[in-house]
Parts: sequence; C-alpha cells; structure tokens
Amino acid sequence: MKEISLKQNSNCLIVGEVAQAHDGSLGMAHAFIDAIAKTGADAVKFQTHIASAESTPSEPWRVKFSYQDATRYEYWKRMEFTPDQWQGLANHAEDKELIFLSSPFSIEAVDMLEKIGMTAWKVASGEVNNKPLLDRMVQTGKPILLSTGMSGFDEIDDAVAYVRQKNADFAVMQCTTAYPCPPEKIGLNLLPLLRERYQCPIGLSDHSGTIYPGLAAATLGIEILEVHVALSREMFGPDVPASVTTGELSQLVEGVRYIERMRNHPVDKDVFAREAQPLRNLFTKSIVAGLDLPKGTLLEEKHLRIKKPGTGLPGERMKDMIGKRLKRDIKTDEQILEGDFS
Repeated sequence: MKEISLKQNSNCLIVGEVAQAHDGSLGMAHAFIDAIAKTGADAVKFQTHIASAESTPSEPWRVKFSYQDATRYEYWKRMEFTPDQWQGLANHAEDKELIFLSSPFSIEAVDMLEKIGMTAWKVASGEVNNKPLLDRMVQTGKPILLSTGMSGFDEIDDAVAYVRQKNADFAVMQCTTAYPCPPEKIGLNLLPLLRERYQCPIGLSDHSGTIYPGLAAATLGIEILEVHVALSREMFGPDVPASVTTGELSQLVEGVRYIERMRNHPVDKDVFAREAQPLRNLFTKSIVAGLDLPKGTLLEEKHLRIKKPGTGLPGERMKDMIGKRLKRDIKTDEQILEGDFS
C-alpha cells in the first residue's frame, strides 16, 4: 500500500474524491479508479458509510435527490460495500499506483478500513468534534487529515490540540461546505493563516466544480488538494455540480505540477541576464551608420541609427559619439565600433 508522508513544502498530494458519485454501484466505483489513475492524480478517495453505525431513520436529506430511497438512512444503506468489496477497491487502486483513501463516518467504518490497510484518515467536516472517532483513528498511528468545512477556529483549535497531544501526524484542510462553492467563499486567505496558526501541512478541499481554486492554492504551496470528481457533467447525484470532470482533473494535475516547478526554481535575474547574452545579441540593437560616412566625418545625431543585432555598441553610447571624428570610412548600416572614432 502506498504511504502518505505529511511534510511541509513537499509536492502537493492531489486527491480525486469520488464520495458517493458511484451511486452504490461497485462497477462504477472501479471505473472511477481507472479514470482517476489516468489523470495523474496521486490518490483516489471514497466515503465509507455503514448506515446502522452512523445514522438513524430520522436523518433529514441535505438535498432530496434520490428517486429510489425514501429516507436518507436507506440511501446510506444503499451506498454500503462489503469488507471484501472495499478490499477489492483498495487492491485496484494499488494496482493503478494510486493511494487509496476513504473517509470513515463511524468507528465501525474505521475498524473495517484499518483491516484493509489505510494509509491516512480523512476526517470529514461534520466529524471534527467526534472525539471517539478521532481517538480510534489516532490509535492506528496513521496521519490525520482534518477538514474544516463547518468549523470555526475554536473548534479547529480544539481538534488540532487533541490530535497533537496524541502525537499524531496531521494536516489541516481549508474547506467550505457549499455545493458548489462560489469563489467568494473558497477562503484562499485562510491557507497561510492555517499554516501559521497550526505550524503544520495545509490543504484545500475544494467543492467549486472548477480547477481555478486548486491552481490558486498551489501557488501558495499547499501540501494536499482534494477535489470531487465526476466522469461527466451528465452524471446523476447531488455532488456533480461541485465536481470537476476527469478531463478537468487532468488539466488540474498538469497545472499544479507546472506551478510546483515554477515555485521550486526561483530565478536570479542577474544570472539569467548573463545566460541570456546570445539572446540579447539577437533582440537588442547597436549603433550603426545611417548613411555612408567618410573618414574624418564629425559625427552628428543625423549620422547615426540604432538597429539589430546587438553585437556592437549599445544605443546608450550614442551621446558619447556625438562630436567625435571618424577614423575610417563606414558604410550605411555598418556598426560603428570602439576605436572607430576619436
């Protein structure tokens, strides 16, 4: 099983979040693994729901979208996979060289996923204050990825202090619980604030349905980027408007890696100027004769022009040449060089 190493300033871990987009179909869940692997993302993430362990029949719908489930509880029930099926998904992800992740929503889900061999735990926004669940995750010794979608700083402070006192590796992820999330609520300003406040790796869990927040966050050096993924805009489900397509995920991965290369290679302008001398010769200009000038000509501004290439005296030297006398005949467009005048 591929491991996650949480280290500040490491390359960004890009996670394709399937969540419930498989709509309870095991085959569709496997199809997502294949599709996300092709994008170049680092990890695929699901959500592991065990209805009887996390919900009650009275749980209300966030959005009433299902044509076949009378209650939210029945929907979670339909989203369940067996332990063997989860193992098959994890094995498939490993075969595709993807890190396999799944957010547990109950202690029973943690127990099941731990047997599969989870490499890290993503704590969903609604579970940040669920201390028994956090305890069970911390007991495994695996890194903790804390989402902050519905939490103020008091609650985040408490959760961070809790996992820190347990000596767990952790990251804090800015998230806004809105589907889709408008640009005004992404919270890019919070990323450096979270890093400074908690002195830990930071990430963005993005629900905008676009690649733009992820690219912007990459310029700030985040360590984790999670985006919801749909195979197409025409898929069924409440999260599709908040998801990028697999084609867009490919663009996002390419963009983040490009940004990382820029960030990892700061440019020294003076060094670049020296290295660019051959290009300077092509793109800059030199002082040349504007007409045929005989030896002995007393140079005036009307005698001179500035033209490419830049292999001779630069234009800024023109003022030094006015009033000087030519020591040789110079033809039109011929460069006037040092030593040609006195």
